[in-house]
Amino acid sequence: MAKKGRKSKPKTPKKGVSLKLSKQNKIILGSLLMLFSIALFFSFVSFYFTWQDDQSLLTEFANRNEEAKNLLNKFGASVSHWFMYKGFGLASLIFPFLLGYTGLYMFLSLTGKALLKKWIWGLVFVIWISITLGFFAVERPLLGGLVGYEMNDFLQDYTGKIGVFLLLLFGLIFILVRLFNFTPEDLIGYFKSKKESISSEFKSKKTVSDDSIILEKEDDAPVIIDTYTHKKDIPPLEKEPVIDDFEVNIPTEETEDEEVLAMEVEKIVEEQEETDILANKLVDDFGEFDPTLELGNYKFPTIDLLEQHGAAGGITINQEELEENKNKIVETLKNYKIGIAQIKATIGPTVTLYEIVPEAGVRISKIKNLEDDIALSLAALGIRIIAPIPGKGTIGIEVPNKNATVVSMRSVIASSKFQKAEMQLPIAFGKTISNETFVVDLAKMPHMLMAGATGQGKSVGLNAVITSLLYKKHPAEVKFILVDPKKVELTLYNKIERHFLAKLPDSEEAIITDNNKVINTLNSLCIEMDNRYELLKLAMVRNIKEYNAKFKARKLNPNDGHKFLPYIVLVIDEFADLIMTAGKEVETPIARLAQLARAIGIHLIIATQRPSVNVITGIIKANFPARIAFRVTSKIDSRTILDAQGADQLIGRGDMLFTQGNEVTRLQCAFVDTPEVEKITAYIGSQRAYPEAHELPEYVGEDSGTSIDYEISERDAMFREAAEVIVIAQQGSASLLQRKLKLGYNRAGRIIDQLESAGIVGPFEGSKARQVLVPDIIALDQLLNNESK
Repeated sequence: MAKKGRKSKPKTPKKGVSLKLSKQNKIILGSLLMLFSIALFFSFVSFYFTWQDDQSLLTEFANRNEEAKNLLNKFGASVSHWFMYKGFGLASLIFPFLLGYTGLYMFLSLTGKALLKKWIWGLVFVIWISITLGFFAVERPLLGGLVGYEMNDFLQDYTGKIGVFLLLLFGLIFILVRLFNFTPEDLIGYFKSKKESISSEFKSKKTVSDDSIILEKEDDAPVIIDTYTHKKDIPPLEKEPVIDDFEVNIPTEETEDEEVLAMEVEKIVEEQEETDILANKLVDDFGEFDPTLELGNYKFPTIDLLEQHGAAGGITINQEELEENKNKIVETLKNYKIGIAQIKATIGPTVTLYEIVPEAGVRISKIKNLEDDIALSLAALGIRIIAPIPGKGTIGIEVPNKNATVVSMRSVIASSKFQKAEMQLPIAFGKTISNETFVVDLAKMPHMLMAGATGQGKSVGLNAVITSLLYKKHPAEVKFILVDPKKVELTLYNKIERHFLAKLPDSEEAIITDNNKVINTLNSLCIEMDNRYELLKLAMVRNIKEYNAKFKARKLNPNDGHKFLPYIVLVIDEFADLIMTAGKEVETPIARLAQLARAIGIHLIIATQRPSVNVITGIIKANFPARIAFRVTSKIDSRTILDAQGADQLIGRGDMLFTQGNEVTRLQCAFVDTPEVEKITAYIGSQRAYPEAHELPEYVGEDSGTSIDYEISERDAMFREAAEVIVIAQQGSASLLQRKLKLGYNRAGRIIDQLESAGIVGPFEGSKARQVLVPDIIALDQLLNNESK
């Protein structure tokens, strides 16, 4: 018999030497360092009081009969002598703090990246303070230590005292800039705030007569003209309406943090799922996913590409015009026996708002009915009465300025309100009647309707919207679908096709000018919307913001079809032309997108020059809460756009009204000229781009539906598998086959045609999925078996 061989025991691999400390060792070493740092601190402080007495004992360290006066005896005297005298002097006190921080980090098992930074800056401070004290305290060498004294002596041999002083000053600037983010603007802002506080204190002491007008103008604050008191029987002591007592509360960008009662909160750490653990490990190893990495060198457009239109100093104020308009308003109201208790004016770029407080007992409707009379007395176009102003106890009369100020796109883009806007899709429209930059978030609107007569500023408004997003968003974060039936307004953006535009596959031009292609694009967007909602469902999130955050945290697997989702903004320049040519075929997908697409990052901007009810239908208005109205010719058109009057009283040239379903705000749209847009697109287009424009899902129109009988031998190899997928899901769509079988859209479309020929799915029904004619797998087997006989 053959001997059975003995099974050899598996050799245990030899453990290599690891320098990584265990948690217990970290606690021990950390506590040792913290205690040692405390000992160093007391010995260093004690050195300055005992160094003369302990000087003679430095050589008697081994003699146990000798005792030093340092708080840590001979050990403290020796260590502090080495650091304070032979080392860096007073700057050596930084070392105990660094050792204490190191011990605390090890004790709590914290990561060491922040600790390394503290050590680097700590050593920089030690060297700089030592040299500085050695330079200024020459007669007290203990302050700078031997290192500071010798370094000064060495540097002065080559550069002199002035050179050393300049080097120390450079070191101070380096520390302030790199460590404390100091900028010259901080210093200028400090002196400016001091100047403003002194000037405001001076203004508060001024007194004025009842009929005078006081003008106060600050950089970004509304321009406010004072109050006018007009009442015959008011006694001389009643002067409360004067502007000196009128406070303007301007919201500031930064507010001081309030003191909050500290409360210790015990955090309960939940168990992490396996996918979360893997995602966290990937983030630790590679960092979060960065969608901008493919175009990592992309540079945002610079502000100097935009022109500074109009006066550089801002609003020009005509004192005579203000006084004249005030007197005419008062006189007109006086003729109708309407007394005024108070009046003040706020000057905007296009119009001036006169706020009046009528006497007690005057009915608001009485003033509202005098709109035409006031316009006649002022001989001005576009008088608008707001009775009352929302949130205030006043009545507003908007009077156009004789010399309007142009609001440049450069001024609103450069404003801190836009630059610091923490919004998903920030849009800077222009400036309000109080000369404040007006910024809104398209993602929260979520869709916008823009209307107005020809030549009143719609195209400039669309350019302002697109320009705002180009200045704020990376090409990976937002894509535009531009529809331009007029073929001349949006063609300027051809140069950024491979950066920012989206289009249908195999489409030659990204900017859509053919109305027939608009229908396919809108239906393609509906498919994109359905696909995105499927991804959100699989990711178990509610909106695009949560989905992208989860994808960046590497918690979603790209192998399962997940990807970073950019925002998509559909811009239609002339909607009325589409309604005339396509009608319901356009309105239906737009209504569907407007109702559902908000959560998955698809936003619509529709502009039209014909705001009639057959163009802006009830379905469109119900789903477009954000409305912009430029000047229109009739009150009916104004009501169609805004559900309120007022747009017929605008003065044109970018004068507009904006509403988001609540109060109406009057704005002067920012002006961006065609050459400016060309410069911006050329600047972006000259940079490295994606290989192709962003592709939308392919959409096969109704005319591509087939009634052709396919031979069984011509059927696709995956016909049977596709039929089972369709029957099980009871949903006949090409996009379903794409997702489940990982097919291209063309192949999936051919299989759908073959399924229709075989009687498994019904005919094409527009944007809806086809009807599945087979109820279950058993019926499918019977159908296919009968075909093969």
